[in-house]
Amino acid sequence: MLSANAIVNLHGHLTRIWHMESESADTKQSSDGDWLDSVARQHRANFELWHIEDEARNPGATDAELAGVKRRIDRTNQLRNDLAEQLDRQLIEWLASQGLPIAGAPLHSESPGLMIDRLSILALKIYHTREEIERPGAAPAHITRNRERLAILTEQRDDLAGCLETLWRETLAGTRRFKLYRQLKMYNDPSLNPSIYRHPPGEASP
Repeated sequence: MLSANAIVNLHGHLTRIWHMESESADTKQSSDGDWLDSVARQHRANFELWHIEDEARNPGATDAELAGVKRRIDRTNQLRNDLAEQLDRQLIEWLASQGLPIAGAPLHSESPGLMIDRLSILALKIYHTREEIERPGAAPAHITRNRERLAILTEQRDDLAGCLETLWRETLAGTRRFKLYRQLKMYNDPSLNPSIYRHPPGEASP
């Protein structure tokens, strides 16, 4: 069901083709197509969020443009978190069909969905760091700095992928378990964010 290596490879592959604007590429890479499709959708949300946040850092953006970008960031970040939770739900449902996880097994503090989200972000960092290494006209010091950064990011990705693989293997063996940890974001909920419920749509600003 879960292969950390397949997830890392999928993240890298999709990051490359999406930057080449080949968004229609087939993400069903194996017999676990539905699962990998979910991984791809979650990665796509991070991909979109990365580039929307770049727009927010454009020094030439107007206040009106920044307000629009902020709303897009909030929507996309909510989607990103919802899709990470969906990954955990799919895994938990599959495990339940196998009589897992074992209730008395030690609890892991981070769920696979959250780890996959971190792997997704690392894939984007690695891609863009490689871009800086290959940037035409880049100064030697800039290239050296980014090569050092790339080595660190790659090590972090490999370490995290190894931890994810170990968590899954131990969960299947009944020696470890994880839970769905809801993010329960408040800022997008009109019933929980006072900045929204105190100012209904259409109300004039004071």
